[in-house]
Amino acid sequence: MNPLRVTFVCPPPGLSGGIRVIAVYAKRLARRGHAVTIVHPPNPQPTFRDKLRGVVRGTGIPQVPRLNESHFDELTVSRRVLKRWRPVEDLDVPDGDVVVATWWETAEWVASLSPTKGAKAYFIQHYETHSGQPVDRVEQTWRLPMHKIVVAKWLAHIAANQFDDSNVSTVPNSVDLDVFHAEPRGKQPVPTVGYMYAVDRWKGADIAAEAVRLARAEVPEVRTVAFGMRKPIPEIPLAPDAAYRVLPAQNEIPGIYAQCDAWLFASRTEGFGLPILEAMACRTPVIATPAGAAPELVGDGGGILVQPEDPQSMADAVVNVTRMADLEWRELSRRALATATRYTWDDATDAFEQALLRAMSRTE
Repeated sequence: MNPLRVTFVCPPPGLSGGIRVIAVYAKRLARRGHAVTIVHPPNPQPTFRDKLRGVVRGTGIPQVPRLNESHFDELTVSRRVLKRWRPVEDLDVPDGDVVVATWWETAEWVASLSPTKGAKAYFIQHYETHSGQPVDRVEQTWRLPMHKIVVAKWLAHIAANQFDDSNVSTVPNSVDLDVFHAEPRGKQPVPTVGYMYAVDRWKGADIAAEAVRLARAEVPEVRTVAFGMRKPIPEIPLAPDAAYRVLPAQNEIPGIYAQCDAWLFASRTEGFGLPILEAMACRTPVIATPAGAAPELVGDGGGILVQPEDPQSMADAVVNVTRMADLEWRELSRRALATATRYTWDDATDAFEQALLRAMSRTE
């Protein structure tokens, strides 16, 4: 393949899974000889309302992450940061072969760019109608004449069934097995489950916490670990007595997964669900709601699918896992790892390259 000039137009960066995926592709495409540029606005400053809400909730005045506090930290690709928050325009973007929108709002910006910036692609990691996003505008971006690249089958179904667009590329996310790994092990001496905490209701931290509480009625000794990006809020409390870490270093996260007998994935909605593969790569079975790619990933036998928004269903699965014989749990752990190893970033990057070529061919 001849080298491509690829530009990713991004929202303000941070430590979210979506930004991490973009960083992975930028890094790997550059390694393959492609000229990669990332363009994005800076992080917006918190408003007076944001500060007041933080004080009322007891979480403090929200801090704006510095630009180097993101998954773009160590990238050596070209990076253009706007001086203030505003839409990305032609003058911000180099001429190229393909320009990739990475969020609904950036899709609006990319749609307005001139053809010299490259063929237009839309990398979709979620159906972004949650958390107060403007549904009409989000849906309109799905109708834009851009080649869609989606991370899970359910997003491809939305493109086909709601927007009459079957010509999409499905490129599942993957996991870096050099980062996420653990030695073979048996069950924990004290039954332990973990989950990722988030203040966004759609992430389901409240479901996970309630499931732990219910499970303790039958297995009182269950221990809980969790990590997240910010201090918990009263509206979404942690599971009882949970050992909680705020923003652990990236190299510490595999150890959190590996100390668990099961990882709880309780999302009400999700684009893909990177923690599922990360936990499985660390030999930890996953108890998951059928959100994002969970039906494909957990359905392969490396965990247990439960009913959506049903803490009791998740609690029953927790009890099931904690009462397994050690040999039975080791087999579940083996299946979890086997699932994770089927998803490599090399394969994903191959597919992403092909998707970019499809975007280019559709504009010729």
